[in-house]
Amino acid sequence: MEAHGGGLRRVLVLAFCVAGIWSAYIYQGVLQENVSTKRFDGERFEHLAFLNLAQNVVCLIWSFIMIKMWSSGNSGGAPWWSYWSAGITNTIGPAMGIEALKYISYPAQVLAKSSKMIPVMLMGTLVYGIRYTFPEYLCTFLVAGGVSTFALLKTSSKTISKLAHPNAPLGYGLCFLNLAFDGFTNATQDSLKARYPKTSAWDIMLGMNLWGTIYNMIYMFGWPRVSGFEAVRFCQQHPEAAWDIFLYCCCGAVGQNFIFLTISRFGSLANTTITTTRKFVSIVVSSLLSGNPLSTKQWGCVFMVFSGLSYQIYLKWQKLQRLQKKRKAV
Repeated sequence: MEAHGGGLRRVLVLAFCVAGIWSAYIYQGVLQENVSTKRFDGERFEHLAFLNLAQNVVCLIWSFIMIKMWSSGNSGGAPWWSYWSAGITNTIGPAMGIEALKYISYPAQVLAKSSKMIPVMLMGTLVYGIRYTFPEYLCTFLVAGGVSTFALLKTSSKTISKLAHPNAPLGYGLCFLNLAFDGFTNATQDSLKARYPKTSAWDIMLGMNLWGTIYNMIYMFGWPRVSGFEAVRFCQQHPEAAWDIFLYCCCGAVGQNFIFLTISRFGSLANTTITTTRKFVSIVVSSLLSGNPLSTKQWGCVFMVFSGLSYQIYLKWQKLQRLQKKRKAV
């Protein structure tokens, strides 16, 4: 009975993480679209890379406050300097993802990035010797395949014609590099968690955003004629834009809190499954809000994705039950 209660609590925590990640990042996507497309007194905010720096700063402050509030002395977690390499890849990767949108459509980017779970598993196996089971690979391909197929069905010539600089090889190449960097980042986070089991979600959040702030500050303000100064000037001239960016960053702080909580409790594979499915849900919500009913094939993709996600939860439940039985036997 106690084992069942512990398993139920773990599933409830996972469901809480899913709800938190989905709600925070779906709303953040709405804000990002508003910032990038809205005209403020006739001017458009064109310095989207500044959003990464602003989010790093807000998340850094947030995690520092949480650690001071809830941590009691030295937690025994990973030292702050150990995140330097993951901080590099976590800074470069998203920047390449944003840059790719200049050359391929958003559905095409979702198509490419929906397989994010695969490089996470490959990097974990090749770099850190992590072993995954066949059912885990099956879950990954169900989710990635469903989102990919859905994204392909959503792609239209009208969407592609809106691109400023259509260049599919360059766009997909940037997405591939984005995935490679993300795979290294997530595998490194798993390795740090294994080496320092007492590392909390806020420890990870603080370390990643500390280095992200350092690297983005250098990129945005490190030499003349960079966009950081122009972005600050734009926010001073248009307070409404600054407020939207602040809300965007708050969503990022809440979302990152749930992401790192997921990583610390369930590992990066569970996190990438949730975040990839969140992109899929964003497309579904967008389709419903715009009054476009889903086709039979698209509903098939819905079933495929949520089957993979449900199967992964079931596998984690089974693994937990086996571990609890072994502990009870000892």
